[in-house]
Amino acid sequence: MCISTGEATFSGTIVYCGRQHHPVHGLIHVLGYQNTAVNLTDGPNAMLLHLPTRQLTPRHFLSAGRTGDILGRMVAAVEPVAAGADDIAWMSAEPRPVQVFDHDVYTVLLATDPAAVPTALRQVPPQRRPELHPDLLRFYADHFPDHTIAVCCFDNADAQRAKPLLLWYPPLDPDQLTVPALDSHTGAAPDLDTAVPVDHWVLLSTDQAPADWGEAVDYPRNMRHSLRSFLPTAVVGRYYGEGQTVLNGDFTISHRSLLAGDLDRIERLQPTRR
Repeated sequence: MCISTGEATFSGTIVYCGRQHHPVHGLIHVLGYQNTAVNLTDGPNAMLLHLPTRQLTPRHFLSAGRTGDILGRMVAAVEPVAAGADDIAWMSAEPRPVQVFDHDVYTVLLATDPAAVPTALRQVPPQRRPELHPDLLRFYADHFPDHTIAVCCFDNADAQRAKPLLLWYPPLDPDQLTVPALDSHTGAAPDLDTAVPVDHWVLLSTDQAPADWGEAVDYPRNMRHSLRSFLPTAVVGRYYGEGQTVLNGDFTISHRSLLAGDLDRIERLQPTRR
């Protein structure tokens, strides 16, 4: 459940999307993303995520600090009550073009224009600088023109030590919660006509839910307040895996369905070419 610039395997993926009214930033979505990566290329590799916002800068990335098990704690909250999915419904201020910065084990490129990424790669340290196939960048330009693309570059030594990626952003549609889940581990553009295997949790939250909604998350007492203000009190979730395959795409659910706790309304969303 990831797109990489070179051959790799990703397992045990956990994705989280929460909708909340932050006391400083207003109505935002918070994304969490974590997996176990095995880089099968001889050199550096990168994980690519398309995010439904055009307002994303390094300050939107949150440090997990000493709490590297945040998403695991969310899974622990929902795992006893979550049901597996048997079927999935289907539906078909401007920052600089590319910003480059270090975050945890990654060197991250944030691009509103995928065509600008190859030049910006020169700023990535050689041990983390991947080769990007032109067809992959063309795919993002054609299918996600209003999104920000995050290219998270890593090397072999650091692939196993990554903490969860946590970031917040003003979403394109506040009432539709979407997590990136397109799959291609060869460096090529994803094949939208292919069924792909899954092994991941999809976790969701909203701060407008009633008191008895979802499952409470047990956070460590010494968690920084600045981080805790972005995290939910309760979550719901569903596991996709155990030999299941689904057509390539993202996952999405409306805020109304999420408030109702109706996870059968999670839909598989495929991009359309502009």
